[in-house]
Amino acid sequence: MPAARPRLLYVTDLAYQARGRRYCDEDIHLTSRLRAHFDLALCHPLDAAALMDGFDAVVVRNSGPVLGHQRAYDDFRARALAAGTRVYNPLTGKADMAGKQYLLDLTAAGFPVIPTVDRAADLSVLPAAERYVVKPKLGADSLGLRIVPAAELGALATGDVLIQPCVDFAYEVSFYFVDDDFQYALYAPDPARRWELEPYPATAADLEFARRFIDWNALGCGIQRVDACRAPDGGLLLVELEDLNPYLSLDALPERDRDGFVAAFTASLSRFARAEISPRAEISPARP
Repeated sequence: MPAARPRLLYVTDLAYQARGRRYCDEDIHLTSRLRAHFDLALCHPLDAAALMDGFDAVVVRNSGPVLGHQRAYDDFRARALAAGTRVYNPLTGKADMAGKQYLLDLTAAGFPVIPTVDRAADLSVLPAAERYVVKPKLGADSLGLRIVPAAELGALATGDVLIQPCVDFAYEVSFYFVDDDFQYALYAPDPARRWELEPYPATAADLEFARRFIDWNALGCGIQRVDACRAPDGGLLLVELEDLNPYLSLDALPERDRDGFVAAFTASLSRFARAEISPRAEISPARP
């Protein structure tokens, strides 16, 4: 049974270097606030599997791309599932938590996502464009991303990369959720400065768009970030659904909104660590 103050193992890589962001600052701030409600220990992702016993829940936050520690993450995941360890976010995510296959699945299902294929036979599905984005299926933080002309696509479409038209979008916008509840939105007015973010006044139509992907993922609890771009026709297209360890850009928020997010996160974690809410039953496949 959980103790009066739940015990949390908070997984983060405070030394991870991210372009345009300081992950460590975010986790230092969050853990300083969470300590008022939980008995808390921090650990590096390489140590999580060995240390997770004895905690009421494990919180995976700014641990960096899984690619940097794939074997350790796979071991952590397997051991957590076998032991029934409560991991936040739960290991049921169907989006980035399981790789990039979801972009292909959502394209095939007709969702408002940047059209994505991985085989030469499906290139005709994509709208005509002068340039295309090619990125690894297991990519993260734009690692391995290339922009190429159409003439090069045939040789690259080998099944291990994703191919998308290069969309001339007006801006990128992100919608942040705790459990199924919308918290705030941020956008980058200048497409060339992805991480120079400002608060974004989300409309009802914007939130309807974002909730389609939250509902599709059916995570049940946890933090999710819906990344989208404003297409030339004025509509939104999904860029990414981050359900593993989304960076939150809390430093871009006014203090009141930041406090509101922390309160929602704390309440969700408390319910989860006390087993008052449970992850959905369907477990996402491990990354190949």
